[in-house]
Amino acid sequence: MNTDATRPSTLSGRLDRLPFTRRHRRLLTGSGIGWALDAMDVGLISFILAALAQQWDISKTESGWIASVGFIGMALGASLGGLLADRFGRRQVFAITLLVYGLATGASALAGGVAILLVLRFLVGLGLGAELPVASTYVSEFAPARIRGRLIVILEAFWAVGWTAAALIGFFVIPASADGWRWAFVLGAVPAAYALFVRWGLPESPRWLASRGRADEAERIVAAFESDAGIAAAPTSSVAAPAAVIAASAGARLRSLWSAEFRLRTLSIWLVWFCVNFAYYGAFIWIPSILVDAGYDLVRSFGFTLVITLAQLPGYAVAAWLIEVWGRPLTLSVFLVGSAVSAVLFGTASGDAAIIGSGMALSFFNLGAWGALYAVTPEIYPTSLRGTGSGWAAGVGRIASIIAPLLVPVLLGVGGAPLLFVVFAAFFVTGAVAAWGLVDRRGQPLDDR
Repeated sequence: MNTDATRPSTLSGRLDRLPFTRRHRRLLTGSGIGWALDAMDVGLISFILAALAQQWDISKTESGWIASVGFIGMALGASLGGLLADRFGRRQVFAITLLVYGLATGASALAGGVAILLVLRFLVGLGLGAELPVASTYVSEFAPARIRGRLIVILEAFWAVGWTAAALIGFFVIPASADGWRWAFVLGAVPAAYALFVRWGLPESPRWLASRGRADEAERIVAAFESDAGIAAAPTSSVAAPAAVIAASAGARLRSLWSAEFRLRTLSIWLVWFCVNFAYYGAFIWIPSILVDAGYDLVRSFGFTLVITLAQLPGYAVAAWLIEVWGRPLTLSVFLVGSAVSAVLFGTASGDAAIIGSGMALSFFNLGAWGALYAVTPEIYPTSLRGTGSGWAAGVGRIASIIAPLLVPVLLGVGGAPLLFVVFAAFFVTGAVAAWGLVDRRGQPLDDR
């Protein structure tokens, strides 16, 4: 058992010194289930688009807008969500965003035409875009320094669980009836109920509480984690005052992102987010439709996509191990280069085995890169900027995810799948280069300014 003499006196030091406890597991699982539900919603639209193209006879341009309008909402949501999380707290914003997008997804089941579906997909994106960067910021602020990157990659691995669930719904539910896509949206509404659990079942970030001067609340949460680990409570006098915050207002936070200390990492992280979003969403939103256009029927196309999706989990597992061995920039860049090679192979593949094999490689490397990206993003900013920095990086990335689904039909018309996936590969390589402008805080405490 630790003693007061040997234990760090700051809240930050005490959090970093903790072993992985039952409370950490509950927080990771609770946040991760929300993350998986997010992924399920994003994944479902790729299968629903393929079905609506046949049922409603919508054009590829209309399909592109249905996909992109959600990302317009995500861009706005990510930018606002980060600012709100730094102002009102991580848990509050996390729960509200889950509620918004869960209700909008359920309402999408009642859509009778493209126009109303576009409105509802925008609202879904608004909630979803705000939730993802807030969730990674939230978990990173509880995670002990020595395993922080690994825990964030594990959190991101829940994305593969949700996308797999979407693929299963796409394979079994959507083709089962004319209303299959409506039932898929109904299943996507589960987050509305889950938001209540998040709001009341998980604690607020003690780092954020301390940065807002609410040291007593922060102390109670940290003490509860210490108690769970069998560590005696520290006397109140040992709780050090929080570090002076860098910025206390929304405007100051945004300006600080481009101060001399942070401008290189801000530029680098925005570029990585932009490139990864462009290539990932451009590819994975359209893969079922591309396979249908290649001559595969709807069920077989969805079956191929399901198998390809399963490769995401080992990608996360390898990234979770390497990120604490190689560090953040190297792990991120290696997985992005692997994504680029896989994209070229997928774009030129012919035959079932080549399509599935190259598609699985693309899933493996691409989602491993996502895990590393979500791990590094919150770490490069101090507590008073962390939500804002993470949210704006994600928001810039969502601009690419708006553009990509709209450009896919154009690129397919010009050069087919080979040209399309070469373009994706170029974006992956650009992101791999930009990753080297990021700081590596592997094993280091978070900056609590």
